[in-house]
Amino acid sequence: MSLKKIIGQIHLWLGLSSGIVVFIVAITGCLYAFQVEIQQFTQPYRFVKKEERAFLPPSQLKAIALRQLPGKHVHSVMYYGREDAARVVFYSYEPSYYYFVYLNPYSGKVLKVKNENWDFFRIVLMGHFYLWLPPVIGQPLVATATLVFVFLLITGMILWFPKKNAIKQRFTIRWHARWRRVNYDLHNVLGFYISWIVVIIALTGLVWGFQWFAYSAYTLAGGQKSLQYKEPLSDTTQIYQDKRISAEDKIWQKMKTEHPHAEMIEIHFPENKKSSILAVSNSNAFTYWRSDYQFFDQNTLQEIPVKHIYGRFKDARMPDLMIRMNYDLHVGSIWGFPGKLLAFFASLITASLPVTGFVIWWGRKNKKQPEKER
Repeated sequence: MSLKKIIGQIHLWLGLSSGIVVFIVAITGCLYAFQVEIQQFTQPYRFVKKEERAFLPPSQLKAIALRQLPGKHVHSVMYYGREDAARVVFYSYEPSYYYFVYLNPYSGKVLKVKNENWDFFRIVLMGHFYLWLPPVIGQPLVATATLVFVFLLITGMILWFPKKNAIKQRFTIRWHARWRRVNYDLHNVLGFYISWIVVIIALTGLVWGFQWFAYSAYTLAGGQKSLQYKEPLSDTTQIYQDKRISAEDKIWQKMKTEHPHAEMIEIHFPENKKSSILAVSNSNAFTYWRSDYQFFDQNTLQEIPVKHIYGRFKDARMPDLMIRMNYDLHVGSIWGFPGKLLAFFASLITASLPVTGFVIWWGRKNKKQPEKER
């Protein structure tokens, strides 16, 4: 058996064994690509009329939101632009819940109380991450299928590589040929065209899927910080003294002054007496990699430096940025709307590959070969 036939057999059985998972992950990624734009178009409670007065501080928005969901834990308050609703986030892992309370940041009027666990795109995301299975089962399955898919891309490119007299056929689809030939071309030609984009999507997916892969990539790039998010602790020997304004409100004011052009500022409330206060600012509300993460002692309000990559943007080196860009690269948002469009079509075509590949195998199994290349 020739080397190319061996590679063909590897490609076939890897594809058959991972095809269903690859299809689900790809089609859910396709559906998720424009979730921000779709939500903005279909959810009017995300917007408010601009007013010439200041936003209410985090402590007041928190108090208003708590009246809607008494007894639940307030995770953070998120501020956006002058025409955007503020969001109070309620989140708990155990017991499990995840809510957004949308508020008018000027008046505090409640615009919407939303259970995010039942949001359409949240459900799509759970399929993308876990196949709608318990995370301990679904996450390894998705990560393994993604790793297998990288090998499929490599073996597919080897199989695609044309002979001298068949170069044109590898770049064009014969739309007027028999349907089996069209299916064959759809698998090979479209697979080639999107492989250069999908390999980025797959590798960024592996960064989440396997810690060994993330640390290996980061270390090879020269990274020296920890990739594990770890909250620094506050000094419990100190006591916050200012009775006129809460610590969170004071930090919010500091963030507004320090980041006047931020399109998003989020203030996290401390989980307990030892926790610090995390404040996040972002100069572009549609991406994440340029975010500033700043941790403050909840008693002294002094900023606490961190040794992981999720600190101030100015302190991030190229290897740190590589990991911080991972989500934006994965969904294409780092290149704006054109990048999302590219990711959408790449995911859509990826979802078609297990289908067209299965049809090719089924036809050959039943001795119905696609038309021979001329």
